[in-house]
Amino acid sequence: DEAATLLLFKEHNYKERTASDSSQVNGLKGTHGVIAGQQYLLDFHRFMQKMSSYTSTVVPAFTGFNSLKDELTKKYRQALKISEFEPRVLSSFVRNRLINEIYFPLLGGNFAKQIGSAGDDKRTARMGMLLLISPPGYGKTTLMEYLAKTMGLHFVKINGPTIGHNITSIDPVEATTSGAREELKKINLALEMADNVMLYLDDIQHCSAEFLQKFISLADGQRKMDGIFEGNSRTYDLRGKRFCVVMAGNPYTESGEQFKIPDMLANRADVYNLGDVIGSSDHLFNLSLIENAVAENSYLQKITNRSFDDLYKLVNFIETGAEMLPDLEGNYNGQEVQDALAVLRNLMSVRNLVVKVNQQYIASAAMK
Repeated sequence: DEAATLLLFKEHNYKERTASDSSQVNGLKGTHGVIAGQQYLLDFHRFMQKMSSYTSTVVPAFTGFNSLKDELTKKYRQALKISEFEPRVLSSFVRNRLINEIYFPLLGGNFAKQIGSAGDDKRTARMGMLLLISPPGYGKTTLMEYLAKTMGLHFVKINGPTIGHNITSIDPVEATTSGAREELKKINLALEMADNVMLYLDDIQHCSAEFLQKFISLADGQRKMDGIFEGNSRTYDLRGKRFCVVMAGNPYTESGEQFKIPDMLANRADVYNLGDVIGSSDHLFNLSLIENAVAENSYLQKITNRSFDDLYKLVNFIETGAEMLPDLEGNYNGQEVQDALAVLRNLMSVRNLVVKVNQQYIASAAMK
């Protein structure tokens, strides 16, 4: 170093100064191996040797470890098909008045019990289960997928008809078909994931009562359930986890008999028959069919993009047969209003027919 300095900096004035290649640092507090009596002796040459070894050996090894871990994690995620459990809300989904005024107040309390509520006063003892019963077309699955996305949960949907009446265990080995085996694997994967999961069992009227009763223990304060993941038997403890169980079904089976909820399940779950719940608010259900069509119609979008209340006023104008157009909040030209009214009249005719068909289905399915 000295020779190089003399050759490179001939014209510079400099002075030689003797300095120690070690220094002692005092007043250190800690339990590291190099600290003794709150003192650390720094040896320059030894420190540079350790730094060189760390840079050439430890850093590449740690980088390689992280790369391998990321690669294995990616492959395992692909094998488990985790991406399939991300909730995907329909682009046509509308958070309508039926959801805001009826469904949310009804379901919010149950989810607070199952996964806890926000804030300092959230409960730590989580329990419960949600069981929704209604004829087809009431939007059970769409609503649950929307809620899962809103709450940041994986949406693990289990198809009841694929499992069938013959399955009484969640052990994939006991499945008689490949489809049923995959559905049972998804149940066990949801239990293995444990946190931030909504386990949604759809069309449970196609499943056996013995199979459904396997989930009763999740509704208790213990929140434990036996499962089998990758051939290994495990007991899953879901206490304190953001894990919720939702079951949904049609009150009438494919055989025409009325679906009976197992007593032990009904006693522990919050059971809501959406047909009964909507009963006194059927106007909101009928209105929701119109609200849900807005996303698919450009004429109605010209109204709702400025004010959704104006849509409600036009619907009421048609239903009441009023002579005077209501005062609208948005600034529309006459053609836009007339186009919207024409679409709404046709849409309401179709809506009324759909409602009648639905009522006839309920009446015929309920016949004994």
